[in-house]
Amino acid sequence: MLTKIREKSQGAFAGVILTVICVPFVLWGINNYINDGQESPVASVGKKDFYQHDVTKAVEKYRQSLGGLAIDEASMKSQALSKLIKDEVLLQYVHHKGLTISDDAIRDFIHTLPYFQTDGKFDEAKYKSMLSSQRMSSPEFVSQIKNALVMEQFQKSVLESSFATPYDLERVFKIQNQQRDVEYVTVPVAASTQTPSDDAIKTYYDAHQTQFQVPEQMSVEYIELTLEDLAKTVEVTDEKVKAFYEEQKAQYSTPERRRVAHILFEINDKQDEKTALEKATKTKADLASKDFATLAKELSDDKVTGKDGGDLGLFSAGVMEKDFDNAAIALKQGEISAPVKSQFGYHLIKVIELTPEQIKPFESVKAEVTKAYQKSQAENLFYQQGEVLTESAYQNSDNLQASASQLNLTIKKTGLFTKMQGEGIAAEEKIRNAAFSDEVLNGTNSTPIEVSNDHLVVLRMLEHKAAENKPLEQVKPEIVKAVQLEQAQQKAIETAKEIKTKLLAGETLTKVAADYKLPVKKEVGLTRMKKDFNVFLNEAIFKAAKPVSDKPSIFTVSLASHEQVVVSLTKVQEGTMTEDDKKKIELAKKNISKAVGDSEFNSLINTLEDDADVEINLPATAAQ
Repeated sequence: MLTKIREKSQGAFAGVILTVICVPFVLWGINNYINDGQESPVASVGKKDFYQHDVTKAVEKYRQSLGGLAIDEASMKSQALSKLIKDEVLLQYVHHKGLTISDDAIRDFIHTLPYFQTDGKFDEAKYKSMLSSQRMSSPEFVSQIKNALVMEQFQKSVLESSFATPYDLERVFKIQNQQRDVEYVTVPVAASTQTPSDDAIKTYYDAHQTQFQVPEQMSVEYIELTLEDLAKTVEVTDEKVKAFYEEQKAQYSTPERRRVAHILFEINDKQDEKTALEKATKTKADLASKDFATLAKELSDDKVTGKDGGDLGLFSAGVMEKDFDNAAIALKQGEISAPVKSQFGYHLIKVIELTPEQIKPFESVKAEVTKAYQKSQAENLFYQQGEVLTESAYQNSDNLQASASQLNLTIKKTGLFTKMQGEGIAAEEKIRNAAFSDEVLNGTNSTPIEVSNDHLVVLRMLEHKAAENKPLEQVKPEIVKAVQLEQAQQKAIETAKEIKTKLLAGETLTKVAADYKLPVKKEVGLTRMKKDFNVFLNEAIFKAAKPVSDKPSIFTVSLASHEQVVVSLTKVQEGTMTEDDKKKIELAKKNISKAVGDSEFNSLINTLEDDADVEINLPATAAQ
């Protein structure tokens, strides 16, 4: 469901819309709409204040946008707050400029959202019910949609006004197709066998405490609402299940398989309609005594299918013209049609394979139908109880028992788990993220977590263990290896510096490499996209300064393997546009224009933010 909505809302401000509508059962909690007036704002933009729940919502939305990408909590909160402020700055700007969008456009957009549709059509009852569950009136919702769409509209006006000049295109291909000649040596990291002193071990341990920790751990108690569990409570009778089977009979049927062949007599410049019809009529008569496939090979103007006896494969109604469809569907197996006219000419059609539709008897699918019936009946109940769970968990934020009793749910418990790993329900990333959120760490219930479209969970902290350092003696073997590696890496760095110094003094790479017993490697005409070449080294080579006055550019590169590479860049040849590039010119224009537009839009937002009256309560923010 969420994916479908996102497909219809791809802009930078679609998140504003998604936050409002995409998460059932008020995922953010009704505290989004209720403020007791005692809480201090975390940030303000003009007269607009943002409170803790606004930031929490922004953080969660930002977390979801990362798609599982690891980022530390502090950075995530900082960037989420920054996005919240920038969006508000832009919203106030477009309002100040009097930008708007028509009511018809807003209505049409809302009507296209799958979340408010039944059988592909807008369902007003569902729309009102969903908004009611979120404690939101239709005017409030429409206002939020309007804001999001007008912001999107303004952004597009900036992006779509950008363009790529001939100079931009030439410069891009000039840089993209540049070639560089280099010579280089790789200084390996030789394993150190020197045993570090106790002082060195202690110093390393003290400087790298976080590497030797038992990570922060948490256990929770939780209640969960699932469609599957609710479905089991639905009363079942044979009459109800049979009625459901009749309604859904198509789901338990194998559709008809019809394979057809044809002989085509084209109507074209060389053959008029009368001639084509005469040929088709004669061939129809000949088929009384001759093989259809043989005549298709000899006579059909459709040479592609003709060589296969006219075989068109499995027939799907609606693919061909209406008259062709009707004729093909009306035929029995082995039967041949009279001449049928289409825009291509006249066809003789034959059904060469026919498997009738097969409907599975009720008794053979009774168990499957029963399960489907229970699920369908439980969907409304799941939605209703989701509303109750959301409100109850918020109103009784210091316990789960009230919600569990109200909905007849069992309170369950997990073992200890970390932010990165857990078992059972804690194997779900959404659960772990919620468990280590500020609201749960502060002792309140989580907002309902949508594990899936038919699975909601509310949890609260049971036990929390802060990260703690492992004793030095326990991790001493690890530290010895780490110090030895550090020593080896430092030795490689020093060797690379020595080589670089000698090259800058005028010695040749060949001579210096021989002194250090290192092989020299060469790359002539190296390109940015060369395969089987270290990407980090390639990137450093193309970032390096060009040679000046025939003197090579000397520099070192640290690889991920901790090896050090000393590079002598001897030649840079500017690129030119190739024939293959010319075929991609339109794509290049589009990409450059987008990059320019993005840059211009971001610059505009930064300027608006600098000019706006923005206040951030740093202590409150830091406390998040």
